Amino acid sequence: MYSIIGGGIGGLTTALAFEKMGVEYQLFEKAERLRPIGSGILLTPNALKVFEWLGILDDIVRSGSPMKRITLTKPDLSPLFDYQQDDVKEKYGHYSLSIHRWELQRILLQGLSNEKIHLGKSLSGFEQEDDGVRMLFEDGTATMTSFLIGADGIHSRIRQRLFPTSGTRYSGQTCWRGICALDQNISEAYRYRGIEMWGEQLRFGISQIETDKFYWFAVILSPPDEKDIQGRVKDRLSTSFKNFHPIVKTLIRATDEQDIIRSDIYEVLTMTKWYHENICLLGDAAHATTPNMGQGGAQAIEDAYFLTRAIKNGGPGSAFARFQKLRAKKVARIVKRSWIMGKAGHWKHFTGLRNLLLKTAPRALLKSEWRSIYSLE
Repeated sequence: MYSIIGGGIGGLTTALAFEKMGVEYQLFEKAERLRPIGSGILLTPNALKVFEWLGILDDIVRSGSPMKRITLTKPDLSPLFDYQQDDVKEKYGHYSLSIHRWELQRILLQGLSNEKIHLGKSLSGFEQEDDGVRMLFEDGTATMTSFLIGADGIHSRIRQRLFPTSGTRYSGQTCWRGICALDQNISEAYRYRGIEMWGEQLRFGISQIETDKFYWFAVILSPPDEKDIQGRVKDRLSTSFKNFHPIVKTLIRATDEQDIIRSDIYEVLTMTKWYHENICLLGDAAHATTPNMGQGGAQAIEDAYFLTRAIKNGGPGSAFARFQKLRAKKVARIVKRSWIMGKAGHWKHFTGLRNLLLKTAPRALLKSEWRSIYSLE
């Protein structure tokens, strides 16, 4: 029996992969109930290939919005980089797709057995024993399992206990995320596009996630753990981005303040091992990356695919080692490049040089980068 800790995208995808491949599992999630929270998530072709394998791609396509064009711009929306994604679809089978995170979770949950999902179960600790792992929960209960899968996010208790010297690194940046509807006359220019505006130490992004809804994010340099003043979030963001295109203020003002999500941006420092004996980490628990390449969720989804295949193709004894061997190189490259990209987006000086490099970057270089990310095998 495999026990998955965490009911996020990585944990749910792993459960669905186990369901497909006949791997016995149970999933434990600390939330008392799964409800519609969160913002948008980008699903690139590598993630969509996994969902195609799982048989849920059609549901996801119906619930999300294809990203047929990617545009990187100055604050006034004048383009630095503008790329139609038709060749990506032709080569990899899919456009990237934006979807509400809750819609994705809902679709994943539909394929799972209710009796295997345990809510309100927050892991407080675990003990490795000769016959498995004893999981201890904050409600005072304990459960034995043969194998433990830690899909409990960037602040993973399992990682902290298993590898006490592991750590995270703060990027110096804080991200606010929101979802809102736009008037059709305004929104037409932003449909089926991913747009990111780079200013001086500020970034703002837009993507459509449904027919009438748009996801946005705003990134600002900020000390960690700073608290927002209640009722002043939209004022702060509108002021910070006052020199950006008016669409930015329109999106911020159209969003209910209580639905704006704030998060400091961290990464997990590279670890030499993601597993110990019969416990293994995946997704953000093992290799959380900054979101600058749109690969955080996608890499957790890939983890689910490769871990399940490693278990089925060679048995559980060495599956975790095989899994990490298959994944570590690609993940490390993405984490490193995403960090660099995030820093470049917030340069205070030499922004003119940065913008020139972006405008003149060879398309062949970009295609090579995509090939290394979007290829699943």
